[in-house]
Amino acid sequence: MLSNRARGNRGRGLLRGLVILAAIGVWLAIGAFGGQAQGSLSSVQTNDDAAFLPASAESTQAAALAEEFTDSETLPALVVAETADGSELTEEQLADVRAFAESIADAPLEGTSGEEPRTVGDLSVADPVVVPSEDGQAALVVVSLDAAEASEDLGAEESSGSELAVAALRALAAADVADGGLAGTGLDAWVTGPAGFVADLVSAFGAIDTVLLLVALGAVLVILALVYRSPVLPFVVIFTAVLALCLAGLVVYHLAANDVLTLNGQSQGILSILVVGASVDYALLLVARYREELRATSSPYTAMRRAVRASIEPIAASAGTVIVGLLCLLLSDLSSNRSLGPVAAIGIVAAFLSAMTLLPAMLLVGGRRARWVFWPRVPHAVGRHSGPADVPDPAGNGDDDTHVEVAGHGVWSRVAGFVGRHDRVVWVVTAVVLAAGAAFVPTLDANGTGDSEVFLTQVDSVDGEEALTRHFEGVSAQPAIVIAPEEDADAVVQAAEATDGITAATVVTDQPAAAPGMPAQGDPLVVDGQVRVDVTTEAPSDSQEAVETVSALRTAVHDVSLDALVGGAAAERLDTQLAGQHDLRVIVPVVLGVILLILVLLLRSVLAAVLLMAANVLSFGFALGVSAVVFNHVLDFPGADPAVPLYAFCFLVALGVDYSIFLMTRVREESLRVGTRQGVLRGLAVTGSVITSAGVVLAATFAALGVIPLLFLAQLAVIVAFGVLVDTLVVRSLLVPALVHDVGDRAWWPSRLARGTVTPEVTPSSR
Repeated sequence: MLSNRARGNRGRGLLRGLVILAAIGVWLAIGAFGGQAQGSLSSVQTNDDAAFLPASAESTQAAALAEEFTDSETLPALVVAETADGSELTEEQLADVRAFAESIADAPLEGTSGEEPRTVGDLSVADPVVVPSEDGQAALVVVSLDAAEASEDLGAEESSGSELAVAALRALAAADVADGGLAGTGLDAWVTGPAGFVADLVSAFGAIDTVLLLVALGAVLVILALVYRSPVLPFVVIFTAVLALCLAGLVVYHLAANDVLTLNGQSQGILSILVVGASVDYALLLVARYREELRATSSPYTAMRRAVRASIEPIAASAGTVIVGLLCLLLSDLSSNRSLGPVAAIGIVAAFLSAMTLLPAMLLVGGRRARWVFWPRVPHAVGRHSGPADVPDPAGNGDDDTHVEVAGHGVWSRVAGFVGRHDRVVWVVTAVVLAAGAAFVPTLDANGTGDSEVFLTQVDSVDGEEALTRHFEGVSAQPAIVIAPEEDADAVVQAAEATDGITAATVVTDQPAAAPGMPAQGDPLVVDGQVRVDVTTEAPSDSQEAVETVSALRTAVHDVSLDALVGGAAAERLDTQLAGQHDLRVIVPVVLGVILLILVLLLRSVLAAVLLMAANVLSFGFALGVSAVVFNHVLDFPGADPAVPLYAFCFLVALGVDYSIFLMTRVREESLRVGTRQGVLRGLAVTGSVITSAGVVLAATFAALGVIPLLFLAQLAVIVAFGVLVDTLVVRSLLVPALVHDVGDRAWWPSRLARGTVTPEVTPSSR
């Protein structure tokens, strides 16, 4: 009999070992393939605003018709050269600029080979044109790139043709005059225009693959080292997060490469941060419950089984809440927003799978000696309860429901006791403070920003745009475009020229213009009874002022020609902002409704769900209001994109509810044993440390977005990181437990717990 039992134990041990090795083997294979895909995500990015707009947008329709007026769509790269001392160009300097223009065609594209385009000339549709400024202080070199070829990936690094062309132009401008460059000529030169802005934007996003991830992982590693005080366990958790990111990157790469979804630089950065943060959060919760169970049993396998059983419901509910909340972005008019939902959802699924499969396997690698991973603070089995203070009153009728003492959780037991003794004062004061901060939400200017305001560091394209504006009035790198019936051409031109902020309106002719926005000779070009009018704004076409001017232009043009369509870069930005405002009005209520429904089903209570939802919305308002004050008066930001509050809302409400879910699922578990008020205090005491650690980790990972020098990501980093800390340290620690403690059993209405009767129930932790 004993021999059979021993053989059975060995057989089960062998099976467990094989399952553990198989799980780790599968994840290592995912890491091998997914790591390559993660590193190649930048090659499947799309960062063009026009690509995100719906087909019904006016600028999209105008762009489609405008293509008929050119033999091939061009992507202008504009080289602006001005004298360093502000004087007029000498004849010698102008000759140097012309020599530079003649050298452009032979400027090599770095890394290309074979039949790929080798020089800038191979990507150009016409010879560069030199245009001196009227004030004589600058010269403009117009390089017209073939838009189709410039968008293709070239070279060993798979950079777009436009990136390589801009890099070649900048390298040539920095070369000595003897090599066709402008160095030593007394001229400052910049490469701007659409091609320049795209290149600088891609360069800014280039830090996503390396710097962002390293900063996020480094910050998390430091926090985990402080939390666990173990030389091994933090690396186990980090490894889990990295392989989760590999899985997410593998799936997203193939979906984006096959045009199933659109990936932009913002989405890629958010994916990396979200997967790392969520993976570590889930790991913290599972490890905390595993450590707790190791004190109750001598078998690591039994402890892990209990820990997974007790953790899977709140972790699954947390992941499901975030997934469903983010999938609401599918309702967006913008494909960039629509794709962020599935991209982020894929990341959360990967984090959940990694935390619930890979992490348990790695923690059990040592078999019955698996506790070593916690060294030097190794938990030892001492029974289910460690002392009398940790033993609840099984009837739930203890004399004091304002005090709790849970062994091993002294600090949070004292916090819980404070909340229990002053519940009404705590939640009222906390709610008032949060409401006061939320009162500043209307001061957030989220009407949009210009391209030049997107960058937080000095970039060549922005400096070049400023120089272009100083010296070339009436010339625009990206003029507004009006497509109108031929018979309305004169009326459209007159209406455009009468609009404030417009410097020129010219009908496109059958002869090319010297530079974008400048008049050309020849007869008006008519295509299918329509003409194209190029309209130049006083403000740079990438600025918010130009967007406002184009909005007025649309009104003026539509008044004289109902069939006219207004497009161009500023119009595309205008349509993007209008779509973003529409998304806020539509998506926010849907997210609130969906998450509320999930909470009702999870907690089996309508009132508790409403209280949690209200608390987290108030927390979001506080985070957004305080952030608005910081943006306006501390950081002096120029404004915000409409997507900033939308993304912040989706992340903060979904992620903020997570911590309340982690708390309230434990509170409900304890309430079934000891009653609601004592259950609130015990739930807060037991989960306080791990949830605080999880919140700090997630805040740190989102704060890492600030290393990308782009306004959108910096603002999102501030709002979400600060909001997560508020959710963790204020809402989950004070507001929610104090409110539920004050309301008492009624918080569970309409479930049976609301009737105030406690029936002992077998819970995961007691099995």
